[in-house]
Amino acid sequence: MARSISLPEARASAAGATEATQGTQATRLHIYLMLALGIICIALSAIFTKWAGVPGTVSAFYRIAIAEVVLTLPFARAMARGRVTRDRRIWLLALGAGVFFALDLGLWNTSLFLTSAANATLLGNDAPILVGLGALVLFHERLKGMYWVGLALALAGMGIIVSKDVLGHSSLGGGDLLAMSAGVAYAAYLLATQRIRAKMDTLSSLFIPSMAGVVLLLGFNLALHRPLWGFSAHTYLALLAVGLISQLVGWLAINYALGHMRASIVSVTLLAQPVLTALFAVPLLGEPLASNQILGGVVALAGIYLVNRSAAKR
Repeated sequence: MARSISLPEARASAAGATEATQGTQATRLHIYLMLALGIICIALSAIFTKWAGVPGTVSAFYRIAIAEVVLTLPFARAMARGRVTRDRRIWLLALGAGVFFALDLGLWNTSLFLTSAANATLLGNDAPILVGLGALVLFHERLKGMYWVGLALALAGMGIIVSKDVLGHSSLGGGDLLAMSAGVAYAAYLLATQRIRAKMDTLSSLFIPSMAGVVLLLGFNLALHRPLWGFSAHTYLALLAVGLISQLVGWLAINYALGHMRASIVSVTLLAQPVLTALFAVPLLGEPLASNQILGGVVALAGIYLVNRSAAKR
């Protein structure tokens, strides 16, 4: 016998489904502008994290917690109005996504202080390969040849950018392994978020996973007796920036895009992030651009263009 559906449940399901399927209403330009905004915001995260100068898991905790505080009241209002799905499976998947996101941030932030930023960037961006394979196996997506050519070009561009630094290391160290592990967690988060966004609005798809991330990172930092306060004003400002700009604005924009685009496309487009980070590092960190970084950036962006062209044709 079919189970009856209450009015709040019906409204919650409709709210998530409406936003997730309104691709015909949202223009392609608007979707890409939101994705571009998200990429710019998260491209600044490495800058802010370097400025903060605190352990990686501490900056990751503050990054998620600050955004979560800002989102608490809007989420409570959405819950009261029945705009958040009550589907337990989606909630569990969202909480699981939060664990993956916390692992990604904690591992990658820590790797920045154990290996070069170039190594961390290259090894932490293995996510598009894993997302593409996951989309094939889990979602049965048909990815055309142009997608894989674009992905190969984008990754080749990343390789060119970090080639000098990578060639200077004869073996992988602990920081390199942490960055690779972060990429795996990042891919899992993107795949889970694509599924979540089918039945959950943008705000909820960020707030609910972040609850799990905050609890996990807080417990980890307390267990290892990592300092969580007593920092300088400069550090607190950097943590506030990474929380409000990179996490709140950045991931709200990217999660919005994930409601209209496949994770396999978004993950490759996000490879523009390290290219922008390198550009931002010139005035903000005083790190000059080398010829291999310029060439690699051009190749990576060409690959990203091909991936998105394949999506447009589909």
